[in-house]
Amino acid sequence: MSNHSVYLFCTGHRSDWCISRSNVVACAKHYVGDGGTTGGIDESNTVATFNELRRIHLPPYYNAIAAGVATIMVSYSSWNGVKMSANKFLISTMLKQRLGFQGFTISDWEALDRITSPPDANYNYSVNVAINAGLDMVMVPMNYQGFINLMTAQVNAGQISQDRIDDAVRRILRVKFLAGLFEKPMADRSLLQMVGSEEHRNLAREAVRKSLVLLKNGKDSTNPMLPLSKNAPKILVAGAHANDIGLQCGGWTITWQGSRGNTTVGTTILEGIKNAVSPTTQVDYLVSPDSGNAANGGYSYAVVVVGEPTYTEMFGDNDNLTIPQDGINLIQNVCSVVECAVILISGRPLVVEPHLPLMSAFVAAWLPGSGGQGVADVLFGDYDFQGKSPRTWFKNVNQLPMNIGDQSYDPLFPYNFGLTTGVGKTG
Repeated sequence: MSNHSVYLFCTGHRSDWCISRSNVVACAKHYVGDGGTTGGIDESNTVATFNELRRIHLPPYYNAIAAGVATIMVSYSSWNGVKMSANKFLISTMLKQRLGFQGFTISDWEALDRITSPPDANYNYSVNVAINAGLDMVMVPMNYQGFINLMTAQVNAGQISQDRIDDAVRRILRVKFLAGLFEKPMADRSLLQMVGSEEHRNLAREAVRKSLVLLKNGKDSTNPMLPLSKNAPKILVAGAHANDIGLQCGGWTITWQGSRGNTTVGTTILEGIKNAVSPTTQVDYLVSPDSGNAANGGYSYAVVVVGEPTYTEMFGDNDNLTIPQDGINLIQNVCSVVECAVILISGRPLVVEPHLPLMSAFVAAWLPGSGGQGVADVLFGDYDFQGKSPRTWFKNVNQLPMNIGDQSYDPLFPYNFGLTTGVGKTG
């Protein structure tokens, strides 16, 4: 983490990390095991021993705390049937005492309501177990006055101790002091010009370059496809995801679920490719070509871009994790007749093994956001691939959950896998 986040121990040579108009208060979430729920269902139950939780799910929080993250949001999900928002062992004992977290914990949106099933069945109980578990700040978007009244009554009745309240207030004030909110409580509007600045767009483009993961390059090791030639006479770019910033961004973009279309300023992958190739190269863009279009176009190669629709939270629940059918059709139609590089736009690994033999190259681009030019930077060899897969890539969903270290570990691509081409810059 850079010095643009608030460091919780602002002493000595780190004193410049404290009050500064360029600092932000970082939040790590969602604590803990949110990515390990049964079937990957949002807000569901993570079934795991404590050793599994410690080995698989806690390490990112070790690193975040060591880097000085100031707040941690507690997950909606459960661990072995106990809601995280009510889990005193994991919030107070593990996070605050054993890991030494000095910042404050915060609940997710209306998380206290969801401690009970159905939600809000006993809000008085939910307030009691959540605050006593160690939640310091509670996100109550609607009935905040009711929350305040209930918590105050419980403190007065001794059901929530004054020490617990003092701990929460102390932690919140510590972060606010270190963030300089008492000296400068309002946003510095002189920084508004930085939003969408060229410097930030260049940083986003760099992030895209460095996060791309090359999973296959050539149908055999002696004949790599990437980097692509910039001087090919005629190439095909195919797929709706190749020319749609909204699909590149995914959910939580402009709106909650995101949407299709060029919803914000940026560069699509298609535009990036057109900017990268020679002025004499003809770039044909087809959303859904059939095999005849592809075979008879006289193309040197094709770049096929497929992926998921936009989604977030429960709208992303998916028990088959297959590429949407239009993407499968696209791979089959184009890659069966033209040498092709397939770019996958997704928020997670998807089932690709059945289609992999058709591909000459396969790149996981995740969600490159508005920086489509960063994809072209690497495809054409100006920069080399640096990304390593942050997740084990499964062959089929029946293998899930699957984590490195499992006895039956048999992935399509193992955790931390990523090829390079050996050409281009790496910075």
